[in-house]
Parts: sequence; structure tokens; C-alpha cells
Amino acid sequence: MPQDVVTGAFSFTGRAIATELLSRGRAVRTLARRSASSADPLAGRVEWSPLQFRDGPALRKSLQGAETLYNTYWVRFERGGSTFAQAVDNIRTLVGAARDAGIRRIVNVSVANPSESSPFPYFRGKALAERHVRESGLSYAIVRPTLLFGQDDILVNNIAWTVRHSPIFLVAGREPSAVQPVSVEDVASLCVDAGGRSENETFDAAGREVYTFADLVHAIGAAVGRSPRIVRTPAALMLAVSAVVGAAMRDAVVTREELAALRAGLLASAEDPRGRASFRAWLGENGDDLGRRYISELARNFRPYAPL
Repeated sequence: MPQDVVTGAFSFTGRAIATELLSRGRAVRTLARRSASSADPLAGRVEWSPLQFRDGPALRKSLQGAETLYNTYWVRFERGGSTFAQAVDNIRTLVGAARDAGIRRIVNVSVANPSESSPFPYFRGKALAERHVRESGLSYAIVRPTLLFGQDDILVNNIAWTVRHSPIFLVAGREPSAVQPVSVEDVASLCVDAGGRSENETFDAAGREVYTFADLVHAIGAAVGRSPRIVRTPAALMLAVSAVVGAAMRDAVVTREELAALRAGLLASAEDPRGRASFRAWLGENGDDLGRRYISELARNFRPYAPL
């Protein structure tokens, strides 16, 4: 049976890609920080090896025998030893190991609107990582999602959690900012489709609905039975409030860079939408469960992990 490798198959985007590959009759190996729990639906269906970048021979061995590498590894923000520069270097190491291990093709999950000249380190780092993929000498596809949504997503869930617990919702700035949600299942399907091709390609993965951020919040509120009052506020005040909430939840709610990128419209695409699922329809189907509990980014992706 043909086999592929997915980084982070027990997380969000990687899980969707692994599930899509399995549905198409592919064997899946994952490089992840942890193995699956016995209750995980992927337990016993996905072979696991530790995701690490410091032992080159072990990294190459974990990739040998596979045809395609689907890379979802990245960091949402810098914290401790996890920096964007380190993440870029780790992807360069991963790409080199894939080449040495005989991987046929790399599908790299990036982000919409990356640029090496971006003022935002996240988007600049993503562009640098893309360069390592392009310069690898391997066949590649670079897939650039906009705003992902789906089961166990953090951002949409925590917006819903906030709406459930507060009659107001702070939005920074006076100008509307465009967001274009895309289903994680659609992104997974696009990635696996791209994995089966051979030509080098780079494309956005965006949904077919475009919202202002305020309208997005209202749509989430309607799905959970709330009608939040949008209060436009200076970015500094919103960040201060977010810091207080983050301290209470032991999490990082939103960073200054994430807020600035949202206001710059970087979560929307200028390309024709490739996603098929409707965000509004998904909200209607999942509103009862959204925001029932807060999901911590730090708990999921930083604790108790050491830098890779």
C-alpha cells in the first residue's frame, strides 16, 4: 500500500489531511510531538514517529519509504525557544531530510499572502519556508489557506466562547477587515489532490464567502444564540483586554501581529475560491457545540513540549 508522511496528524490541519489520505486508501505515517491516545480515532491507523529536527539520521529514517510529505508544522507565535526563525530553520532541515530519504513530492501548508518583505514576522517566516521548499529540487505544491474553520479549531471556537460569556465584543479599528473562512476538510482535500500531481504549483485555499470581521462575529453569535454588541476600539485597548483574559485563561488570546494582519486583510485571497463548504452552513450545524469550553493554544501546542 502506498504510504505518505504527515506532520502533526493528531492536531488540526494534519489530522484532516491524514483522514483524507486514509479515506483514499493511503497508508499514513506521522511525525508528531506525541502519539495518539487510545481514544483518538486515528489510534492504530497512523504509524507514529517523534517529530524532532536535531537528530538528522533519525529524521531521515522516519521519512524513508514514503512517497509524499505533507508538512503542516509551524508555530502560531513566538514563545520561549519557539521562534519563527527556528521554525524556518526546522523546515529547511525537514525538507533536506525528505530529499535525502527519497521523498517524491512535498505538499507544504503555508498561509495566504506570505511575503519575504512583510512587516509581520509570521508571514515573512512562511515566505522563507516556502523558499526552502521551492529550492529543494523536489516536486512541490504550496497550499495557502486563509482562515481555517472546522472541528476543534481554536479561533472560531474561542470567538464563540467569548460571545457566550460577554454581551460585547471588541473589534480593533474603524475600517472593516475582510476574512474568508475555508473549511479544514476542503484544505485537506486540496492538499491531497495536489499530492497526486507532479507539477510545481502554489495556490491559495480560500472559502467562497467573504465577511468583515464584525460580520463574522455576528454570524458566530447567531449560531450560538447570542447577539453581541460590536464595540470598535483602539488596537492598544483591545490588546490590553486580551492580555487580561489571557492571563485568566493561562493562554495567549491574540498577538499584536495577528491583530495587525487581520486589519490588513491578510486572511482573504485575491484568487478564485477553491473551497466548497459554506461557513454559515457549518455554523448552523455546529452552533450548539461551539464555544462550550475555551480551548487554550498554549495547552494544546506549547505545554508540556520543549522546543523541537
